[in-house]
Amino acid sequence: MREIPITEVGSVFIGQAENAEAGTGCTVFVSPAGMAAGLDVRGGGPASRESQLLNPLMAARQIHAIVLAGGSAYGLGAAGGVMRYLEERGIGYDTGFAIVPLVAQADLYDLSVGDASVRPDEKMGYEAVRRAMEAPNYRDGNYGAGCGATVGKCAGMDRCMKSGIGSYAVQIGELKVGAVTAVNALGDVYDWKTGAQAAGMLNEKKTGLCSSSEYMRRSYAPVENKFTGNTTLGVVLTNARFDKAQLCKIAGMGHDGYARAIRPVHTSADGDNIYAASVGEVEADQDLVGILAAEAVSEAILRAVRNAEGAYGFPAMRDLPPAGEDRTDRD
Repeated sequence: MREIPITEVGSVFIGQAENAEAGTGCTVFVSPAGMAAGLDVRGGGPASRESQLLNPLMAARQIHAIVLAGGSAYGLGAAGGVMRYLEERGIGYDTGFAIVPLVAQADLYDLSVGDASVRPDEKMGYEAVRRAMEAPNYRDGNYGAGCGATVGKCAGMDRCMKSGIGSYAVQIGELKVGAVTAVNALGDVYDWKTGAQAAGMLNEKKTGLCSSSEYMRRSYAPVENKFTGNTTLGVVLTNARFDKAQLCKIAGMGHDGYARAIRPVHTSADGDNIYAASVGEVEADQDLVGILAAEAVSEAILRAVRNAEGAYGFPAMRDLPPAGEDRTDRD
């Protein structure tokens, strides 16, 4: 098994656009020929579009694009720009009267960062898909849907950290499996291999990390507003051939990667979801791909915080003391 760039997994193109000043953006995955895709939603507060297309009972066998974006429900308009670009190029489902691109989207909440009045819109979606098709520009860090992402918000935005978008992919023989995650979790991020906390809630002095889970244990009283919204968004890509039902299962197994790398995760304040898409024809075992998907998701989450840069007054993982020093403080 060897690591490969996420852009080498299969016939999918990835483009990103963002407004760095406002702290929001979007990431688009495009398959001009269409891709089978599944979806598994575990968080209690999702903002999404065309999710039912990915239900195995629905008629559509393929979709043409997946959009991850900021802006909460306001950002769902970005898909309109993606549809317009694809329609202009004849990419979509031919109804006999019009070409209809099938575009699924999920958004995270970044309105508490930068300028809340600026959200991904049709223009930004159009630019992101244009870049995907004409000059793919995927990068880990403060880009695309990860532009305004933060983590560790159990004690409020004042003690959270900057996060971003991350990716990881592997190849075994002809099989390729990878993941992209935009990490905007309520909870903390952990190194899934060592168990060490990598990013998340800062201590009161903001000199190191403390545990969100331990912080929450101090009071069991219900919290009415867990700082307005969070969410980790993921896309698993594989060049193995699967149908929608199989990909829904692979997406579900991908959530094991969330559980390994984020604590707490799948809360009522998170809109956590994972898409899984087949962008190739390799014959492979479904469960093996699910196992690899979970590992790729965990590593992509870690790389999202490792590659993030401090912004909007929030420090990033790279701003903490060196790994050899004590990063944690139980407050």
